Amino acid sequence: MPTQQGGHDHMQMAGMGQMNEAGMLLMEQASGTSMNPRSWAMPMVMKSAHDWHFMFMGQAFLVDTQQSGPRGHDKFYAPNWFMFAAEHAVGKGTFLLQFMPSFDPITVTQRRYPELFQTRETAYGRPIVDGQHPHDLIMSLGVQYARPLGEHTTAQIYFAPVGDPALGPVAFPHRASAAELPQAPLDHHWADSTHIANEVVTVAIMHKWVRLEASGFYGTEPNENRWNIDHGPINSWSGRFSVFPNKNWMGQVSVGRLARPERQEESDVVRSTASVHYTRPLASGQWSTSFIWGRNHKTLDQHNTNSYLVESVAPVRRKNFVTGRAEWIDKDELFVDHGTFRIGAYTLGYTRDVDLLPRIQSGVGANFSVYTLPDAIKRYYGDRPWGVNVYLRVRLRPQ
Repeated sequence: MPTQQGGHDHMQMAGMGQMNEAGMLLMEQASGTSMNPRSWAMPMVMKSAHDWHFMFMGQAFLVDTQQSGPRGHDKFYAPNWFMFAAEHAVGKGTFLLQFMPSFDPITVTQRRYPELFQTRETAYGRPIVDGQHPHDLIMSLGVQYARPLGEHTTAQIYFAPVGDPALGPVAFPHRASAAELPQAPLDHHWADSTHIANEVVTVAIMHKWVRLEASGFYGTEPNENRWNIDHGPINSWSGRFSVFPNKNWMGQVSVGRLARPERQEESDVVRSTASVHYTRPLASGQWSTSFIWGRNHKTLDQHNTNSYLVESVAPVRRKNFVTGRAEWIDKDELFVDHGTFRIGAYTLGYTRDVDLLPRIQSGVGANFSVYTLPDAIKRYYGDRPWGVNVYLRVRLRPQ
C-alpha cells in the first residue's frame, strides 16, 4: 500500500490539479454513493486531460478453495472487478461517469464458487446453498451530478441502470476492511447485496459532516444471465443517514423495502443496517476495520433474521497484511422449511506483497475459516467444518 494521506490530499498528490469540492466528493465514493472513511486512499491510477479527470481501479484474485465435510467442495476460480470513472466540472457543479465491469461470468464457472453456509440467488434454476454467485459483466453503470449549495452544503443526484442505492455499508468488493479477502461475507444479502441493483435513482445532500440520501430502484436480484443488464420498474426504496466526524471514522444507518429481492420467493423484505468504519493511515499502509449489523424482515410471514460482522485488515512492515473476519448470522435458507440456524464464521488470513510487474500490486496469501453451527445440522456439515483459500491477488498500483 502507498503511504496514506487524507482523500483530498491524495488526489492533489496524484496530479489531479485543482478539483472543486463537488468533484472531490464524487471521486471519494466507492460504489454508487457509498463511501469508506475519507482517510482511506483508494488504490487507483488517476490522470487528467484538458478539463477531465480520470480514475482507474482494478482487483482480481486467483483462488484455490478447499472445504471439509459432506457439503464442502473444492474449486479454482478468479473473482474480479474493474472501475473507470471520468469527472468533469460544469460551473460550480461536477458530473461523474462511472463504469464497473467484472469478468466473473467467465472466471467463476458453473455460476457459483464454493462457500460453506452462503445462500441467496439461483444457479440453473435452483437456489444457491453453500455457494456464492458471480457478479454480472456490468456491475455498475451510472452518472452523477453534485453541486455546492453553500459554503458547507452539497447536493447530489445519481442515476444508474446498474448501480448501488443508498442502502447498507460499502459493498464488500470495495470495502477498505475487506481488501485482502477474496470471498464474500456470509452477511452479503443482509447488508450490501443491493450494490448491483437496477434502475437506481438517488438524491443526497451533505452538510459539513452529515449526509442524508434517498433512493428508488428495482428491488429484485439479477437473473442468471450474467451478460445482460436486467431491468424492471422502480418498485423499491431506501434511505441512508451517514456521519463523518473526522477523516478516520464514518458511520451509517439505513433502511429499505425491497420488492421480491429473491426471484424464487413471494415475500418483500424490509432491510435495516447499521455500521461503523475506521481507517487509520500508518507509515506501513492502512489499518481498516468495520462493524456491521443487518436485518431482513420478510413481510409475508413477519420473520426476522439478523447478521453481525466484524472485519479488519492491518499492515505489518509495508508488505505484509493480516486479515480477520468474524460473523454471526441467522440462516433460514440452508434447508427448505426446516427453520432458522445461527451460524458463526471465523476467518484469519495473511497476504504478502510480491513484486511481479512494475504497475501491478501483487500479493500471495491464504485464509482459513472455521464455523460454529447447531447440533441439528452437524450431520450435514460435520462437527467442525472448515475452509481454506489460497490465492494470488493483483490490483493496479497507484501512481
